[in-house]
Amino acid sequence: MLLESLQIVFIISKFTPVKSDRGHLILFIQDFLSKQQIPANIDTYLCWEKHEQLQLQNLLWKNEYRVRLNMDEEVKFDIPYIEEHHLFLVDLSCEYVDELFQKANNKFLFKQPFRWIVIGNISDILLKKLAIGIDSQFFVIREKGEGFYIEAPYKYSTNSSIYTKNEIASWKQGEFGYYNYLNTGRNRTDLKGTVMKISYVITNPISLNHLWDYRYKHVDTISKLNYLLTNYLMDYVNASREYIVRPSWGYKLKNSSFYDGMVGDLQTDIAELGGTASFFTPDRIEIVDYISPTRTFMKFIFRSPPLSYVSNIFVLPFDIYVWFACFGILVLTCILIYVSIAWEWKEESFKENIIEDINGTLKPSVANIVLLEISAITQQGYAEEPKSAAGRIASVVLFISVIFLYTSYSASIVVLLQSTTDTIQTVQDLLDSRIKLGAEDIVYSHYYFESAKQPLQKAIYEQKVAPKGQKSNFMSVIEGMRLVQNDFFAFHVELSTGYKVVGDIFKESEKCGLQEITLFNIIEPWLPIRKNSTYKDIFKIGMGRLHEHGLKQREVLRTYTKKPVCQSNNSNFVNVGLIDCYFAFVIFGVGIFLSLIMMGAEVIFSKYTVKRAKHGTVFVKARE
Repeated sequence: MLLESLQIVFIISKFTPVKSDRGHLILFIQDFLSKQQIPANIDTYLCWEKHEQLQLQNLLWKNEYRVRLNMDEEVKFDIPYIEEHHLFLVDLSCEYVDELFQKANNKFLFKQPFRWIVIGNISDILLKKLAIGIDSQFFVIREKGEGFYIEAPYKYSTNSSIYTKNEIASWKQGEFGYYNYLNTGRNRTDLKGTVMKISYVITNPISLNHLWDYRYKHVDTISKLNYLLTNYLMDYVNASREYIVRPSWGYKLKNSSFYDGMVGDLQTDIAELGGTASFFTPDRIEIVDYISPTRTFMKFIFRSPPLSYVSNIFVLPFDIYVWFACFGILVLTCILIYVSIAWEWKEESFKENIIEDINGTLKPSVANIVLLEISAITQQGYAEEPKSAAGRIASVVLFISVIFLYTSYSASIVVLLQSTTDTIQTVQDLLDSRIKLGAEDIVYSHYYFESAKQPLQKAIYEQKVAPKGQKSNFMSVIEGMRLVQNDFFAFHVELSTGYKVVGDIFKESEKCGLQEITLFNIIEPWLPIRKNSTYKDIFKIGMGRLHEHGLKQREVLRTYTKKPVCQSNNSNFVNVGLIDCYFAFVIFGVGIFLSLIMMGAEVIFSKYTVKRAKHGTVFVKARE
């Protein structure tokens, strides 16, 4: 099976041989195909003698071209192969040519990837209202003397009646006099001032006055970038501009197959080119084509949350083994001090000192020892003390050890209070965290959130962005980024727009720790163009040239704002909030709760003891 080639329709000009049959014409067709070096599946529409058609078929088959002869007068466009590999061969002298051309015109067969060669008078082609645009490869073969010439007519606008032509080749006596390869992206880029209608999306009227001066770059950023690029493109192809401004990219109207906005302009042929890059949606692919990408993305932007939001910072300063060592020291000193105090109260040499300072002497009870330990840990001191040298040495060792531990612990706490965490890395983390969410109040943001199908995306929208019965969190970029600056908040926005506001209102220290999370895994936006547009190829090539020459990158750098660089990390002081002291308040609350329980127990026990004592006294007196 041969490689399936570009579909080429050769419309063969009317040939009236004088001394011979169509043998020279057949040889010329074979030479022309070989010169192009394109494998092809050829459909012929020729009203020749049967033996002449078979002669053509046999010759082309020998050169590895697949040929299908259409010898009946019924016009059928059956293309069983890949469109890029199909070729048509037509004779203008056939009676059904008008019907053939009309059907081909309705099926957009005069544009890429199809090719045509016509044998006949080129003036007969120019009289027909055919959509032979600048991307067409429509060859006309005419006889002149003993040779043949090939011309390629085309129109700058398919609605125009004026044709331009390229001289392709001349052939005589089996040799080419000249041959020019036709490359529509190179040979037909000059549109001679043809008017191009370009539809732009402008969401804020103020942008109309700042499309070219790089001011207010965070408003309609993608439209401003593409405005500059499409103007460069129109200069490249030498076309005039006519602008159309819409407030929306375009979405399907209710109970209709038509769209509004910019996409609607392309669908209804009001505009030829979309001047604002558009995100891909499955339904748009059916009605518009795309020619050039614009690297921009929508993501959640948020500041890394403080460590205290996800962890108890009061247990983080020490390693687990350090905590074990601390508890070991406290238990050991507790035992040593208790032994020393118990010995003091039994030793006769200390009794006089104990009697003289009974209120300042530490008594041998577990409660007193524990209170001494707590006083040392909290750096508060204790009113009672041991009287022996051994007890005092143990107490001093306890206080010195705790001072070093306290210093290390306090220094670590100060660092941890200024630390952030990167535990929020996925959409699920966003949903499960206490962080609040919002989104930019713009058309495409509403569309993607409201049409979300994936469970996580729907949960984000329904639970955090627009909860039922509450005000939705769609807001302006300035408002959203201020919440990111001042609160535990994540804002869904186009990155360049968000970072432009960050650069304007954030302090240097606040630019550190910014994180991004992608919610919608969508393809980057592309510049749209009308479906089956004859300018698609040259516009695509033009945009590629802008990229190669650096013009596109230049405008991207001037229009888009990158993520700011953190230059002052850990050089700022932070305010300590209630959430940072959460565990301290928990301890305080637990202590109050336990103290109240103990006080209640003591009151009940005291009343019980008094009552029991009274009953016991009465009983004794009664016996007496």
